[in-house]
Amino acid sequence: MGNFKGHALPGSFFLLFGLWWSVKYPFRYLCQRRKTISLGSRAGFQRLEFTEGIIKFAFALIGMIAEQFVPDGPHLKLYNYEKKQWNYLMNWQHATMYLFYGISGLVDIVTHSTNALPEALDRMMLSLAVFVEGFLFYYHIHGRSMLDLHVHQLLLIIIFGGAICIFLEVFFLDSIILEMFRTSLCILHGSWLWQIGFVLYPPSGSPEWNQVDHSNVMFLTMCYCWHYAITLFIMAVNYTLVSWVVRTKIMQVPSMEIGLLKTSEREQESEDEI
Repeated sequence: MGNFKGHALPGSFFLLFGLWWSVKYPFRYLCQRRKTISLGSRAGFQRLEFTEGIIKFAFALIGMIAEQFVPDGPHLKLYNYEKKQWNYLMNWQHATMYLFYGISGLVDIVTHSTNALPEALDRMMLSLAVFVEGFLFYYHIHGRSMLDLHVHQLLLIIIFGGAICIFLEVFFLDSIILEMFRTSLCILHGSWLWQIGFVLYPPSGSPEWNQVDHSNVMFLTMCYCWHYAITLFIMAVNYTLVSWVVRTKIMQVPSMEIGLLKTSEREQESEDEI
C-alpha cells in the first residue's frame, strides 16, 4: 500500500461496497415498509448477503496476494536472516488487514447459506475486521511527517466510527439508521483512501504536497468535510431513486400477484360449491 495503487485498490473496494449498500439498504427498507414481500423477502436478501460474502472474500484474497507478491513484496518471507531484520512489515500489515476482511467474507458465506452460525455473527466479524484495520493503522503511522500523520488520523476517525456503528448493529439488527450511517462511512473510507494516495503519492504530472506546511493540514481537514458532504449527497440521490423505483415500478408487481391470488380463490370457492 506504500504507493498510489496501493491506496486506490482498497479505496475502490470500500467505494464499491458503500455505493452498493446505498442502494441495497433503502431498497430492502422500502420494500418491507410497503410490504412488497415478493421482492423484499428475507430469503432474497440472504442470497444477496451470500453473494456479498463471496465478493468480499475475493477482494481480500486479491489484496493479500498483491501485497505479498508484488515485485518489491516480501513473498511470504517475514524475516530476513541475512540482514537480520523484519522483511517488508508494511506489506505484512496490509495483508493482515485483508486477512480479517477475508474471514468476514467467509463468515458471511456460512451465516447466510446455513443455520450453523448465529444471525448477527456476520456483523460482529465485520466490526472486528474494521477494528483490526484501525488498530494496525494506529501504530502504522508512528514517526510519519506532519501531513502524512494528519491524513491517516482523519482516516482513523472513519475506521473506528465504522467499527462502533457495525458493533451496534449486532444488537439492533436491520436498523436502517445504523446501516445508512455505516454506508456513509464506507463511502467516505474509500474516497479518503484515494485522497491519501493523491496527497502522499501523487501520480506523474501532479504537484507535490509540502508535507510540513500547516496550510495543507487546514485544507485537507476542510476537504475531508467536503468528501462527507458529497457522500451524503450521493446517498440522498440514491435513496430518492430507489424510493421512486419501488413506488412507481415495483409496487405494481404485488398488486398483480394479489389479483391472481384472489381470482384463484374465487375459482376454488366455485369448485367447492359445485
